[in-house]
Amino acid sequence: MAPLRFLHTADLHLGKSFGGYAEADRLRVARREVLGRLVAAARAFGATEILVAGDLFETPNPAAATWRQALAVMAEAEELTWWLLPGNHDNLREGRATWDGIAERGHANVRVLDAPGPVALRDDAVLMPAPVATRHGVDDPTAWMDGCPTAEGALRIGLAHGPVRAFGEGEAGDVLAPDRDRRAGLDYLALGDWHGMIELSERVRYSGAPERTDFRHDGPGVCLAVEIAGPGALPVVTPVVTGAFDWRRVGLDLVPQDDACARLDAVLPGGARRDAMVQVEARGRVPLREASALAAHAAALAPDFAHFELRDGGLGTEVEAVDLDAIAPSGALRRAGDGLATAAGDAALSERDRAVAAAALRRLHALAVE
Repeated sequence: MAPLRFLHTADLHLGKSFGGYAEADRLRVARREVLGRLVAAARAFGATEILVAGDLFETPNPAAATWRQALAVMAEAEELTWWLLPGNHDNLREGRATWDGIAERGHANVRVLDAPGPVALRDDAVLMPAPVATRHGVDDPTAWMDGCPTAEGALRIGLAHGPVRAFGEGEAGDVLAPDRDRRAGLDYLALGDWHGMIELSERVRYSGAPERTDFRHDGPGVCLAVEIAGPGALPVVTPVVTGAFDWRRVGLDLVPQDDACARLDAVLPGGARRDAMVQVEARGRVPLREASALAAHAAALAPDFAHFELRDGGLGTEVEAVDLDAIAPSGALRRAGDGLATAAGDAALSERDRAVAAAALRRLHALAVE
């Protein structure tokens, strides 16, 4: 038996709008182009199969241009077979028209897996798909695999979409049995739904999204290149970078003695800034003048990045007379500064109200200094 080589990917979410990001157009283009990067990865690895473990599309009924252009890219790579599994975002019940439209175009190398049951990957390998019927399913769609017979000596590859536990992304959790590989005698179980790569066992993995969708997962997106030598052999799994954008959530912990701007520079990721999506979470406590300087420094850095966001709501400020004098020595502005400083430290107010007052004080100080 020749080794089986395939790519495992999921959660492409084609058609995602990225509203709220200044570089939304670039993000949408990168998402469309990830199909081409998957083709390149498969060719470089020597794979002939690409397994998509759900959520190819962001919605069950994407715009015709979204799915038809994606289909054209897949069909053009004639030497590769794409195995498309409906996920929760593009589930069968709501997305039937889209999946039927793809199937009706009749591209031999694009296969829609819209029913559970064994499908031949090749003579000595069987794919066992578990398509998602509805957006919020409660039954394990992989349960049928346990009692499904296949030819002796054939590789058994499971393909499913859903959570094995609550990951904190809004799903119900505990839908898929995490030990389905052992129960069903699978050589590999390719999972989708969680957007970060996770190895649950030697034979069970989430590939993560090939192009990131938000800040919950650091780094560029990846797919998994999988090689299985034969029945019973452990899979050899290699992550392959496919993401064009590098998403980073950075913690910035500060103490009053810190040079906040220098500390920010020290924690920023390297690499091409124009392709970096960066969210900085500032924590700790600094003098008001340092908080203002940090905000100004962040604003000066922001245009270098695809996205740059400083979150300083959790940053406490120490207010000294010299800071309030910088706002104004007297008059209405000074009274406003004094009032905000008092509110920011008033234990009788809610945490949210104190944070709002502190943020307003930092903004007032920054404007005055400017």
